[in-house]
Amino acid sequence: MRAMRGYAIIAKGDTPKQIEPNVFTVPSQSSDKVYTVTFDGKNWHCTCPDHRYRKVVCKHIYAVRFWLALREKLVEEKTQIEETKPACKFCGSPNVIKYGKNGKKQVYKCKDCNRKFVNNVSFEKLKYDPHIITVTLDLYFKGVSLRKITDHLKQFYGLNVHYSTVYRWIEKYIRIMNEYVSKLKPELSNTWHADEMMVNIHGDWHWLWNVMDEGTRFLLASVISKERKVEDARRAFQAAKATGKRKPKYVVTDGLQAYHKAFNKEFYDHHRSVKHIRNVGFRDKTNNNLIERLHGTVREREKVMRALKIPDTPIVDGYRLYYNFIRPHMALGGNTPAEIAGIDLNLGQNKWLGLLRQALANIKD
Repeated sequence: MRAMRGYAIIAKGDTPKQIEPNVFTVPSQSSDKVYTVTFDGKNWHCTCPDHRYRKVVCKHIYAVRFWLALREKLVEEKTQIEETKPACKFCGSPNVIKYGKNGKKQVYKCKDCNRKFVNNVSFEKLKYDPHIITVTLDLYFKGVSLRKITDHLKQFYGLNVHYSTVYRWIEKYIRIMNEYVSKLKPELSNTWHADEMMVNIHGDWHWLWNVMDEGTRFLLASVISKERKVEDARRAFQAAKATGKRKPKYVVTDGLQAYHKAFNKEFYDHHRSVKHIRNVGFRDKTNNNLIERLHGTVREREKVMRALKIPDTPIVDGYRLYYNFIRPHMALGGNTPAEIAGIDLNLGQNKWLGLLRQALANIKD
């Protein structure tokens, strides 16, 4: 449990501060205190009561060790990227040499065609390092605030980036990836679940409508509205049909009257090919528990953001990308909903990077 709590400190964004080669400070998670963690070359020590009185490896020591391991891994990955010589992007020759730098980007020169280039294949449209961008996306959708992300970039990469710039990255690249995945067709089950929750947008309460496929847990639609009317529910159903590229056999909702009227407008036909299951509760055999759990996750993310900023925020689409394509689900055997829905993009270990690469490659100039 102490190891898990130490990892939670890092995941939350409270990274340790290194004040000397073997001395670190870690903020307390329950007060405004700061504990000092030291390493004497053999053993770890912490000034917190848990370590001092119980003589155990406390969560603060675990946090420092996790942080050091992560930093070492990032440095190793960066070195591997920098040391890997690409083939010439013009003639394909492997006979290339390093030829100075353009800002922070390594420039190469081909000895065969005598042309210079930067190794940014599939990322020509990115102004910034794609690895930095994907780290930013991953941290944000795992619950780290914008200001803590800028602190992370400064500590690990030496970048002084304003938090508003980070938000613009999220806004821009989420839109690019969302346009790409909207063209993909998931293989869905026959039952969709719909539910709504209240979200705070710049001090005003709005409604977030979500539609999810039962079998794959693929999040089909996330729509924000000021009110909770029939037209708002219809927008959610329309977005779900556009994503799913077809209609289900069953739509499960609570007893909100707007759902019933919206269902008749969007799904009803003379053959009654789609059935509406209404008034479901937690204890019913058919229930909306799956989507209620999603709302709990969204609520936790909303607390970190301290409310959404604008109604058409890219964060909603970004979280849907994260939920469907990036985040592994324990209930799905460690797979993502997209993989269960037959969309296997072979994104690799860094799924954000793989998805961004494919999205950029599919942009038509």
